[in-house]
Amino acid sequence: MSTVRQYELIYITPPETTEEALAELHQVVADTVARFSGVIERTETWGRRKLAYEIARQREGVYVLEVINGPAALVAELERRLGVSDTVLRHMIVRVDEELAAAERAQSRRKQAMAARRGRRGLPPEPTESERRRPDDDADDSDDDDRTDRRSARGER
Repeated sequence: MSTVRQYELIYITPPETTEEALAELHQVVADTVARFSGVIERTETWGRRKLAYEIARQREGVYVLEVINGPAALVAELERRLGVSDTVLRHMIVRVDEELAAAERAQSRRKQAMAARRGRRGLPPEPTESERRRPDDDADDSDDDDRTDRRSARGER
């Protein structure tokens, strides 16, 4: 009953880490993912960046992002492996598919609420093309701005 989920793995290595060491660390992650029948969707090396706070007397680190699809057991094994690795200062694994599903549900609820409001006003559920192109009426309140400017010129509040 292993469900495939999407995770983002970010790890930070010391700034003096060589390309060979990064490739070796990536290979460890790739082997672990393959052993659990997972897939690395993409790998992004963000390069050397300043850390938010000092870690192991380091002020900078090399950041690497890996997007992984796999079962939950994979996460536990990656946590264990990266936790004992000397080349990793910090790592974090975040489940992404849960956030994407929540965003899709919220968007669906907003769309349904908009259709209901428009229905109560006697309008079609979807805005027409001319309604989409119409400039925002609230943005053109030039009369209010003029009154405020005149009051401030007289010293009124």
